[in-house]
Amino acid sequence: MSNVSSTADDILACARSLIIAGGYNGFSYADIADVVGIRKPSIHHHFASKVDLVRTLVSRYREEAQAGLAALERNIPDPRDQLENYVAYWEACITDATAPFCVCALLASELPMLPDEVALEVRAHFRAVASWLTAVLERGKRKGRLHLSSSAKIEAEGVMATVHGAMLSSRAYGDPKMFGAITRPLLDRLSIRH
Repeated sequence: MSNVSSTADDILACARSLIIAGGYNGFSYADIADVVGIRKPSIHHHFASKVDLVRTLVSRYREEAQAGLAALERNIPDPRDQLENYVAYWEACITDATAPFCVCALLASELPMLPDEVALEVRAHFRAVASWLTAVLERGKRKGRLHLSSSAKIEAEGVMATVHGAMLSSRAYGDPKMFGAITRPLLDRLSIRH
């Protein structure tokens, strides 16, 4: 049984890499079969269609993101530090190329062409991250740790857009340092130093 889940995990990991490299329409089951070293019918055994595969991938990605945000909540009590660690996580992923782009951000750029099942998962990811960021910013303002120029919800959307835009600029320039150059002024603007 572990071999079955291992194959499914390998397929999902491969699909994630291929989506980051070329988007939803930038890969096929044949591409996955070549990389994973299995036949296309084996992929269909695990995921009946590309829609099922990518919906499962995004659903798992959302679970991972929620677990990561929950860990930040548990391990880092200060809202300003939570925000800085969220941004630092992405900066590290981009710098060491372990996750050079948020899968959901990349798929969001393709929303008009995505199947509804996948689009729903992508939108749910954005709502969940925005909700978490809103809560962090509200707590940070209440505790005198963060300065907000707008409502926490608007600021949260701005943080998310800046992080995703910084990913895009880093990719466009081929320079991981662009991420920090873009996000640092945002963090500086929001932070209240004591």
